[in-house]
Amino acid sequence: MQNYPIKNLYQVIENNVRKGANRTIIFEEDLKISNLEFKSRVDSIALFLHRNGIKPQDKVALIMSNSWQFIVNLFAISKIGAIVVPINNFLKEDELAYILTDSQAKLLFCSNKFANETKNLMKKTNLDKMVWVDGFPLENEKNIDYSKLFAIFQGSEDAYDSKLEDTALIVYTSGTTGKPKGAMLSFKNIFADCIGSQNLMNITDGKIKLLCYLPMFHAFTLTVTVLLPIYTNSGVIVIRAIAGIKDFKNLLKQLLLKRCTFFTGVPDIYNAMAKAKLPWYFHWFHNVKGFISGAAPLSEEVHNRFSASFKRGKLLEGYGISECSPVVSCNSPKANKKGSVGQALSCCTVKVFDENMNEVPVGETGEICVKGDNVMQGYYNRPNDTAEAIVNGWFRTGDIGRIDSEGFIFIVDRIKDLIIHKGMNIYPREIEEWLYTHEKVNACAVIGAKDKDDNEIPMAYIELKEDVMANEAEIKAFLQPHLAAFKMPRKVFFVEKLPRNATGKILKRELRELAKNGEVK
Repeated sequence: MQNYPIKNLYQVIENNVRKGANRTIIFEEDLKISNLEFKSRVDSIALFLHRNGIKPQDKVALIMSNSWQFIVNLFAISKIGAIVVPINNFLKEDELAYILTDSQAKLLFCSNKFANETKNLMKKTNLDKMVWVDGFPLENEKNIDYSKLFAIFQGSEDAYDSKLEDTALIVYTSGTTGKPKGAMLSFKNIFADCIGSQNLMNITDGKIKLLCYLPMFHAFTLTVTVLLPIYTNSGVIVIRAIAGIKDFKNLLKQLLLKRCTFFTGVPDIYNAMAKAKLPWYFHWFHNVKGFISGAAPLSEEVHNRFSASFKRGKLLEGYGISECSPVVSCNSPKANKKGSVGQALSCCTVKVFDENMNEVPVGETGEICVKGDNVMQGYYNRPNDTAEAIVNGWFRTGDIGRIDSEGFIFIVDRIKDLIIHKGMNIYPREIEEWLYTHEKVNACAVIGAKDKDDNEIPMAYIELKEDVMANEAEIKAFLQPHLAAFKMPRKVFFVEKLPRNATGKILKRELRELAKNGEVK
């Protein structure tokens, strides 16, 4: 049974202040915020929320860029016992309105950068107030300037006595079809994942340094690169955005200068790093023990190219899902197998079941299921969806995989991505792995679509590398020696850019819509 010495997020701050009030906990460009200053800022925003009628279990949403303000707001909301709803800032107005309405959020913290998508949300939702960070379009009793709050709301009131089992976050998952669902994560869920990650990577308090540059609203970023460094009193290094080559170079510069011990990224980042012409001293002097890849499958081709370029620090693929807080497993510097997503964290058990929820023998394929303290409480206001997702305490991930005799997990594909052609199973990821070895392919996705006889057939969408050309016949000829005839893509489409989410994961549901409508982009 896991021991939890801290039961809520505000206690993390208090504990860090006791350990070292002047220790820097947030780095952002030239700004350094100590534990004591962080607590003071959290107290001010918590006081504002309390005096503006936000009560325990009320929902407060964030549509914000990466920033120290995001982190302060997260902890301030938690201090008064309210529930944080971090929202994907890539969404459009109607999508944002749906999540705000579904979560019953009362107040929204919003970066001015997203004013066009958010300025009408009070008319479309039940929001009482919007607090504008980094400027505001209009100031009145319902639109509040964040920068003025610290001068007005000074001092501190007692924190709400949140328990481990209380809901801390509602993280909305996009899923493959239908409307997003809000996964309720408790303080226990979050701390279980932090402690499990800490144990797996053998991290001692105060010793982990991570760059937070992926979007903070994403569960992977929030747990691993925001909450874990603060939980361990190590400090968060905030990078506001990666918008181009200049920002990418700054990211690598900060990685070197801040002496980061681990680096988290998505496959697209590692693909770019493998191709980048880095100065010789970067490879000699970086301090990274492990480059952790998550949020999307890592192709063998990217893994090989990155490993050939980076001799120091291993590329370690992990696996997670928002409903599991989100990390489930990861390779570690001491225990890793290429092609696997590592071993399960200490906070959970992972098994493989058949369609009737019977455990399959070691090495056989089935649905990956997770049980443990990191598994969500359920979907907000969706008891039927919760009952379908969690069976006898086991969360059904929807991923097909296998586990070997040493406990290493191998993901084969998504159940919903599986293509069944005339009774034969086709795993798109197998085709994609071969496509990634083609010298002209930058990114690809394989989906299933119905033909004129209503049979499911594989179709490939390919994003080519810059300044190259290819045609369908060339791609099919390349695949022919490697794939059985029934696995061969019936059609190959070339797109300028594949649709992706905020962390670079390819959105196959959008490609399915294109195929369904007979459209090609």
